[in-house]
Formats: sequence, structure tokens, C-alpha cells
Amino acid sequence: MCELLGMSTDAPTDICFSFAGLMQRGGATGPHADGWGIVFYEGKGVRSFHDPEPSSNSQVAKLIREYPIRAKMVIGHIRQANSGRVCLENTHPFVRELWGHNWVFAHNGQLEGIKKYPLGKYTPIGTTDSEYAFCWLMHKIDSSFDGPPKNPKKLYVKLKEWCDELNQMGVFNMLFSNSFCTFAYCSTKLCWLTRRPPFSTATLNDVDVSVDFKLKDTQVTNGTIIATEALTDDEEWTQMKVEEFLVFKEGEIVFKQE
Repeated sequence: MCELLGMSTDAPTDICFSFAGLMQRGGATGPHADGWGIVFYEGKGVRSFHDPEPSSNSQVAKLIREYPIRAKMVIGHIRQANSGRVCLENTHPFVRELWGHNWVFAHNGQLEGIKKYPLGKYTPIGTTDSEYAFCWLMHKIDSSFDGPPKNPKKLYVKLKEWCDELNQMGVFNMLFSNSFCTFAYCSTKLCWLTRRPPFSTATLNDVDVSVDFKLKDTQVTNGTIIATEALTDDEEWTQMKVEEFLVFKEGEIVFKQE
């Protein structure tokens, strides 16, 4: 199974610390050695990095770990292939445009029968069931709304309904963003952690690295990290419930449905 990583904050900051832990699971402390990717939102644009090599020894991943790219929203993924060959086009996260914004998607799990679903104008580039599910979600959103709904909860409710449908096909742990907020859906395993002042020191599980968040040069007062498995061993992570759907905006939960 793959692993997911997300970040939602109220001010731009880097994800170097959390990514340092995740990248070790891509072939070193974990079996997820079939490629990785990460997308940073910056205004209406995105910085997107992908590599079909294991993240634990990828030179591109080393750059991400050491270079503090600041963003308020990030979605990352390390892959253990079960559908589609190991290649660049099959690495998550996937990106598509709708309503003038970049939508970003990453998935953990397998979906039996998804390739029978209609996709409208959205066409997969690779061969994974994950990208196919993303294209179907984009088609459903595009065909259900004329544009961004004035009440965003209408979109949230429909997304939860569609995620439940996909979950019936197998395993559907997901991180998804429309550039304004981050959607998280738990099929089997997903957890989150919010850091607020007064900040303290945290230590990673997968590599001997600690950071004192009081010393970080950041204006963040609400910073949430979402991951498949807890990344630190000295912080309290919240495990999401099965079929729970959360929407994070600027580090806060703004919508919740089980």
C-alpha cells in the first residue's frame, strides 16, 4: 500500500521535517519504493516534483528535504505499485485544472471496477486505478456544478458521497485539494496532527531527526499534518475513523462528516 502526506497551514511554511520522515519509508524503513511525488501550492500555481525512483535514495527527494519551499498546502505520496507499472506518469499526486484552479489528488488503495466508470473530458495519462478515480471525481464535480458553489458545503457533501461510492470498490484513502482547502477521506488508515503555540520539540519515527518548532522562522499559528501513519513518536496524532471525511482550511477543520 502507498502512503500519503498532506499539510494545511494558516501561513506559508516548509514541510522539510515531515518529508524527511516520509521519504525514508520509500525503500528504507518501508516498502514504498516504486516512486514518489509532492505538490506545493503557491498562489494559483503549483510546484510539482515526481520521481519513479525510491524516495529514500532519490536526489530529487533530497532536494525537497533540504530546500525549504514555503507553502500553505502540500500533498505528497510514496508509491508501492499494485496497479500500473513503475514509471513517471504513474506517480502521484496527479493534477488537473477546473474553474481556473489546480486540483491535486493522491490515493492509497486499490479500486476494482473503477475503469468502467465514465470520465467525460478528463483522460488519464498513466494506467493506475488511482488516476482513473481522480478523473472520475473531476468529471462528477464538473458535471454537477456550473462553477464554484457559493456555499462550499454543497461541494463537500457531494465529495463525501462520491468518496463513499469509490470506497465500496476496495480501499480509498485519499488526499485532494482544490487550491482553497484540503479534503481527506479515510477508508482504512489516515491520521492528522495540528501544531499550535506554544510549540515544542518533535522527533521523527523513521530517522534520527528532531526539530524545535519554537525556533522555526514561521508565522504559522495553526499547522496541520496529515499522514497514513504517524510520523513522530512524541506527539498526539488523531486517527481518522473509517469513512470519515474531513476538510482542512488554513490548518483548521472546517467540515467533518462520518
